[in-house]
Amino acid sequence: MPSTLVHIAVAGLLGTALLGAAFDRRAILTVMAVAAVPDLDTLLGLWLPGAHRAYLHTLVLPAVLGIVLWWDVAVRSESTLRRRWGATGVRVAWVSLVGMVLAHSLYDGVVNGVNLFWPLQDRFYDLSGHLLYSTQRGLLQTFVDLSPGGTVEGTTATTHYYTGVDPNRGAEPENVERIFHLVQSGERLLLMVAGFGVVALRLWRDDEE
Repeated sequence: MPSTLVHIAVAGLLGTALLGAAFDRRAILTVMAVAAVPDLDTLLGLWLPGAHRAYLHTLVLPAVLGIVLWWDVAVRSESTLRRRWGATGVRVAWVSLVGMVLAHSLYDGVVNGVNLFWPLQDRFYDLSGHLLYSTQRGLLQTFVDLSPGGTVEGTTATTHYYTGVDPNRGAEPENVERIFHLVQSGERLLLMVAGFGVVALRLWRDDEE
């Protein structure tokens, strides 16, 4: 599964691209920090079995936050967010939500799966797959399998994702090995270097100007 560092790096890429004139050190760090928030449900998993990749990875959370944000900036006669932080605050808030969804929840969804609609539906969806063109079978995709039970995996009661904090469901033996993954593949290493590199370059360039 992608490590928190990789999620943060991808959010850095998105933030650098989407913040526009709102980009500064505080704005990009906010976007990157918000993208890391879903992994806090790893800690919840110590008390609530199956919480990781469900409680804070769900798309319901950013959807609710998005509705609240839209109501504040588009419906209310005076936006609290805009009054305190201006247009920059509004832009950072929207980009942070995009980062949470794309750089974390959906990214995990295509790597081992996520409980996308918890608590409205307790099912983990694994959207990993491929898109290809075959000279014999035509255009094929396996990201969404429409066959019975295709992309649907287990529930919070039956699914546990290994983490260094919570290696196994239930009590851990005293000598349990805790592995905290930093980067799990060369592809993700390249993505992480690109993400942090782009953010660092943009910050350095802005400091020079």
